[in-house]
Amino acid sequence: MPRRPSSTAVRDPVVAGTFYPGTASALGSTVDGLLDGAALSAAESLPGQPALRGVIVPHAGYSYSGPVAARAFALVAAQPPPRSVVILGASHFWPLRGLAVPSHAAWRTPLGIVSIDATRRATAQRAGVLRDDRPHTSEHSIEVQLPFLQRICPGVPVLPVAVGDGAPDVLAVTLARILDEDTLLVVSTDLSHYQPADVARRLDARTAAAIEALDHTEIGPDDACGVHALRASLAWARSAGSMVRRLDLRNSADTAGSPEWVVGYGAFSIEAGGGS
Repeated sequence: MPRRPSSTAVRDPVVAGTFYPGTASALGSTVDGLLDGAALSAAESLPGQPALRGVIVPHAGYSYSGPVAARAFALVAAQPPPRSVVILGASHFWPLRGLAVPSHAAWRTPLGIVSIDATRRATAQRAGVLRDDRPHTSEHSIEVQLPFLQRICPGVPVLPVAVGDGAPDVLAVTLARILDEDTLLVVSTDLSHYQPADVARRLDARTAAAIEALDHTEIGPDDACGVHALRASLAWARSAGSMVRRLDLRNSADTAGSPEWVVGYGAFSIEAGGGS
């Protein structure tokens, strides 16, 4: 049976001190520095840009993927704050089919408490989403996004959603029931894994082209570790008439790692008004 702790339970961080700094002062300084280094172009900062519906961001340790993730979160910071944030993450450690939300009332990071959007969770459950903590217990893909959100839109509640195997078009219908125009979607995924840097660049360029084309059929299971979340979000974006724009595309050799075996990272915006 799914683990169902008290609704007052707070999930403590599982990768603080490893994927990102474990103290509030160090974490705040790190996130602020990453955001400062991800300056927007003048055009992106102007009013009248397409409404931002979501972002696609990587989820590795901050020294590796943080500069790429910050590129997307800097764009979020330039928009009016959303009323709620839905974060789609992978289920690296638990076999999962479909979608799963946690039972906790809040998640904690070194920067403090992030409230879970209980109303949106209830909507998700009415749409058939499981309430199950097991995919979230040891998972980092959603947790690493929280400090960025705490810094750029403090106090905004979130709904963590682990995404497992399922038909993208079916999962997209469920997402459409959860999301509205006041909600920001954050899709957490890395790209290719453990390839030489030149091979990774070629593979990730192909995946990025498929993402921009909203073509989830061209993204294979080895192209992204959060492939189920990515495919479902692209199917949702296409059905909503949105467009996807590439903000950054790098790998760990470009940030902090060796070129021999790298992980790919991409940052993309999902914007209204792209047509279908």
